[in-house]
Amino acid sequence: MILYGAGGHGKVIADIIRQSHGEEVLFVDQDPSAQVEGYRVIDSLSADRLSESVIIAIGNNLTRKKVVSTLNARYAKAVHPASCISLTKVEIGDGTVVMAGAIVNPFTSIGVHCIINTNSSIDHDCIIGDFAHISPGVTLCGGVSVGEGSQIGAGAVVIPGVKIGNWVVIGAGSTVIENIPDYAVAVGSPAKIIKFNYQA
Repeated sequence: MILYGAGGHGKVIADIIRQSHGEEVLFVDQDPSAQVEGYRVIDSLSADRLSESVIIAIGNNLTRKKVVSTLNARYAKAVHPASCISLTKVEIGDGTVVMAGAIVNPFTSIGVHCIINTNSSIDHDCIIGDFAHISPGVTLCGGVSVGEGSQIGAGAVVIPGVKIGNWVVIGAGSTVIENIPDYAVAVGSPAKIIKFNYQA
């Protein structure tokens, strides 16, 4: 397995792969100082290695999307053995990682290249768009949708049926009780929009 990005996020994914598959992991990082103890780090992917399974191990959603647009790779997914994924109609897209303690309940769809982080809870009938990040300790109640590239901050709670747009940032610890439009940054309890970010 090849992990593109040798930072802290990559270390967690390497551990997931080790625990779930026992596969050898190779890191790719263009930073010449990048090192991960116990693993080999190279600075680029040769064409012959693109046939191997790849995960983009970069925490920033927009950067992850940009890297995917430049690589013609075969993407894998990584699901920690200590996560709890329903056996009833759960879809998890390629390139997505599910961390330890995460819960994904029935009839949920998770897009490509998402991060479902440690101890997050995704209830029934949720839809998570591509490149989204559900941060540690987040609770998404039933029927929530999260748009492309959005980040739900650590410990945030989203009540049932709320729709969160594309490239939204929800602040850590926020409580979201109403729909949030594209590109909004919303914080607080209840969450209020404080600005719009159009960089995506």
